Amino acid sequence: MAAAATFAAILFLKLAAGMLADRVLGDPRRFHPLAGFGCFASAIENLLRREESTARMQQMRGLLAWTLAVLPWVALALWLHGLHPGAHWIVDIALLWFALGGRSLAEHGEAVAAPLAAGDLAAARARVGWIVSRETAALDAEGVARAGTESVLENGNDAVFGALFWFILLGGPGALLFRLANTLDAMWGYRTPRYLHFGRAAARLDDALNWLPARLTALTYALLGDTRNALACWRTQAAQWDSPNAGPVMAAGAGALAVQLGGNAIYHGRAEARPVLGCGAPPDARSLRGAIRLVRRGMLGWLALVGGIALLLALAAALAGGTPHA
Repeated sequence: MAAAATFAAILFLKLAAGMLADRVLGDPRRFHPLAGFGCFASAIENLLRREESTARMQQMRGLLAWTLAVLPWVALALWLHGLHPGAHWIVDIALLWFALGGRSLAEHGEAVAAPLAAGDLAAARARVGWIVSRETAALDAEGVARAGTESVLENGNDAVFGALFWFILLGGPGALLFRLANTLDAMWGYRTPRYLHFGRAAARLDDALNWLPARLTALTYALLGDTRNALACWRTQAAQWDSPNAGPVMAAGAGALAVQLGGNAIYHGRAEARPVLGCGAPPDARSLRGAIRLVRRGMLGWLALVGGIALLLALAAALAGGTPHA
């Protein structure tokens, strides 16, 4: 019991330090490690991807590319983790800071919400184009708010809660594994002629790593917003969405905010009819800021939960230590 209490207390302190670093420092302004990783992954892609290969061979090459891009860095993190008895503190906190994108997500969301609330549609369109892959030039105010809110809700899982889940489970190396896998899904996980087969492994592995975190994210949104509405939307609408993980996250998030998301959007010059998520009013700048608040409050909620467990384990260990033996 004492060992479990010590482990939980250390985990809480590392989580608090990593979250604080993300809140205070944010993402590096120059020489971001993910940018370097993207260049590294692109070099591996250029080396291994072949247009003339069969579909099966492209899938195998894609799996090999994923392995070469991700696993050496995770192995390095594990090696550094055990390099010195105290090294795990520095490695875990640094990797959690690297994996978390809470401050960046909030800043990008607010950069859309502020001009949208001020009526500057052109600026809002430009800024939302930084965080979504759909075409934004012709979006009206509601379309901009919808795109921004969906992005914040979905990336709340990809850039925050997924990283926290794998950190809690496997420490800094786990958070690193998740973040790199998610980055490769964003690079290769498209159903385009270029990546339909080569990127399949990246997409499938990201789906697997995201399955449980996505549902915990959806539950987090539900508990922090309109819970009944969020759970109902999750239950009835999530399965209609193309992504098995984004569906629960965005359906629960839309329900928690009591807004309606989804609907038609243009991707890569092609219109896509997407299912409706949530129910309620059309999204606006307030909805977008509400999504940011859900993510921020969720981070604090996860930290408080781990802290509460650590405290309960410490109390249980103290009581067990003070119990007289026959």
